[in-house]
Amino acid sequence: MTQSAQVGSKRALIIGCGIAGPVLAMFLKRAGLLPEIFEGRSAPSDEAGAFLNLAPNGAAILRTLGIDEDVLGYGTPTTKILFQNHRAKRLGLNPEQTTLIKRGLLNRGLREAAVNAGVPLHFGKRLVDIEQRNGKVKAVFEDGTSAEGDLIVGCDGIHSRTRRVAVPEAPDPSYTGIIDCGAFTRTSAAGAADGIMRMTFGLKGFFGYQVVPSGEVYWFENYPEDHEPDRDALDAIPQQQWRDRLLAMHGDDHHPVAEIIRSTEGPIGRWPIYDMQSIPRWQQGLICLIGDAAHATSPHVGQGASMAMEDAIVLAKCLRDVPDTRAAFATFENLRRERVERVVKEARRTGNQKAPSGAIGRAIRDLVLPFFLKMGVKATEPVYSYRVDWTERVTADAGTR
Repeated sequence: MTQSAQVGSKRALIIGCGIAGPVLAMFLKRAGLLPEIFEGRSAPSDEAGAFLNLAPNGAAILRTLGIDEDVLGYGTPTTKILFQNHRAKRLGLNPEQTTLIKRGLLNRGLREAAVNAGVPLHFGKRLVDIEQRNGKVKAVFEDGTSAEGDLIVGCDGIHSRTRRVAVPEAPDPSYTGIIDCGAFTRTSAAGAADGIMRMTFGLKGFFGYQVVPSGEVYWFENYPEDHEPDRDALDAIPQQQWRDRLLAMHGDDHHPVAEIIRSTEGPIGRWPIYDMQSIPRWQQGLICLIGDAAHATSPHVGQGASMAMEDAIVLAKCLRDVPDTRAAFATFENLRRERVERVVKEARRTGNQKAPSGAIGRAIRDLVLPFFLKMGVKATEPVYSYRVDWTERVTADAGTR
């Protein structure tokens, strides 16, 4: 079965319904295109994943769409981030307000907003190939169906199938040497909700948590692992065994780190952290990549979701204002590449700082880290304050030097 494009308007096939896909679809609809989303999963998975902090630059994109209150209503404010050592000594403070939100609920809010805006959405459409001919593109799906359009945008994440098809020479995502895990619990040991995310440089790992108004504790843990683990083997570790491993890592860290881990009865998700600092190109013909498909970043500076949303609005503007699709894609890449690759590099650098060290290394770190944290806050100001004006026009030579 092949679905044909409507006459008189560009039909945009969007591969992936995570964060970038629905946001792009809503902006493309505003721009006069006909977006349609194709998601590989058979159904929504709103309970999957852990949580993230959406930065002000990402929230601004939702505000431009007029959906910020609905979507961010699933989350709660983080008014500041407090950094501590393993003895709870304060090392620094980031005063920038973000929004703490479960990833599945963010996905749900964006998906519902796109559907309410009239964007068609199809589940069970796992991409296997793309064909380009006669000024059209056709997406071929695993279930034997296909869809034809005027352009395709890959919003299908760090392990993007769209990228493998469009840019086969692109390197695979790179393991950063960090294992991330996260979960939710309830324990009075964590204290009352006060809007503060507390992050600890522990003796053997990095631990963060925040209590939300419902009393639920959102927590995560990062620890270094030199050798990239097999994902299936990592998932196969029993929950109690994984909890015991984390308790052994953090048993000598300050209260209430171990108590939070010990109180967790539900599943503890765990993931190797990858990034992708640069690929040769983000577009090929009538195919373009955005978000993690183009420039995956590790979560250490909390910008993955925001960068994806920024991509979406900028690409929609380019397609709105630059008539030729290939030229619009090239303009988009020119406008975005330098900014996002700088953020990816900063995220990896920040992740490297989380690695534990010996007593002398910790003492030096505790002396110099307050200074570097202040510098880091200053460095994030232009990232957080970045805004994209939807009404501003784009020209084909924008972003070129």
